[in-house]
Amino acid sequence: MRRSMTLGLLLLFTAAHAWAQSAPATASSTPSSSAANAPLLQAVTVTGVQPGPGLWKVSKGDHVMWVLGTLKPLPRQMQWHSAEVEQTLEHSQEVLEAPAADVKADVGFFGKLFLLPSAYGARKNPGGASLQQILPAEMYTRWEVLKQQYFGNDRSVEYWRPIVVALKLYRRALDKAGLTSGNDVNKAVLKMADDHGIRRVPVKYKLVIEHPRDALNAIKQTNLHDISCFNQTLNLVQNQMGALTERANAWSVGDVHALRQFALSDRYESCVDAVINAEFAQQLGLHDLPQRLDAAWLGAAREALAQNTQTFALLPMEQVLSPDGLLAQLKAAGYTVQAPDEDDPQQGQTDSPGH
Repeated sequence: MRRSMTLGLLLLFTAAHAWAQSAPATASSTPSSSAANAPLLQAVTVTGVQPGPGLWKVSKGDHVMWVLGTLKPLPRQMQWHSAEVEQTLEHSQEVLEAPAADVKADVGFFGKLFLLPSAYGARKNPGGASLQQILPAEMYTRWEVLKQQYFGNDRSVEYWRPIVVALKLYRRALDKAGLTSGNDVNKAVLKMADDHGIRRVPVKYKLVIEHPRDALNAIKQTNLHDISCFNQTLNLVQNQMGALTERANAWSVGDVHALRQFALSDRYESCVDAVINAEFAQQLGLHDLPQRLDAAWLGAAREALAQNTQTFALLPMEQVLSPDGLLAQLKAAGYTVQAPDEDDPQQGQTDSPGH
């Protein structure tokens, strides 16, 4: 779930969710010592036009919702095009967008200009502490190796919060691996819907920060307990960039079976928890934002399935595959859910995509 942000007020919250959405967890979440010391081969990303995965089918009676599971990051040189998606969109009454937060600050134009330096300052550790001062010695030694590799002699990041450094490190590692979070399939689908005149249904939770300067001060003074998030990012960059590339390739070529091998894990939730459990998040009403977004999407999905003969929907892949994700919750509520690589239990009763 992507988070919009005004003036960088919610930089930390946004960083946590951007990183947690992207990071994979394989079935073996902790590499053995021998595996950790083995030389890592650079995985090669797929290129050219690729179809992506097939569509998940959610149905009740003769009403159907076709769901595309989206993923970040993807191969930088991959161009996504799916004739199945375009055909299905053409015959749908609505497109249900992925859940997203819309967070805005209640300030005027001059107020925004005034706040910008303070927003930048929210990146730094409270009291001006350095990473060397707050990280365990062993972790800092590992960071120094990666810092030299990805940041060179840049000393400015040494005073940033661990979670912000983690996101920056992750983005640079993506770039080196030939991956990108900018290859946005969501935007491509929504443009396709607009081209065909299909109604879009946004699923957003809106929050207005009435006192942004107070919010910034609270963020700058809050310790986030985000060292666990930082440590997991080090592990990812050191040991799992190959797995991340394999997962991106699997999505690109539509290999749903391979996508399932990257089991979802709560270990990446620490980056999110570090922010939403902080005192400032409680004050701003962000502590239960993920739950609010999930509830909003489920409500919109049930309404679309009741009203439309055919609906198209976008969801992050983790919500599609997770045993407690949004599709699993619809299945538990009595809807039929069929993956693209599964036989249709209602074959012959419901039309195929696009018809």
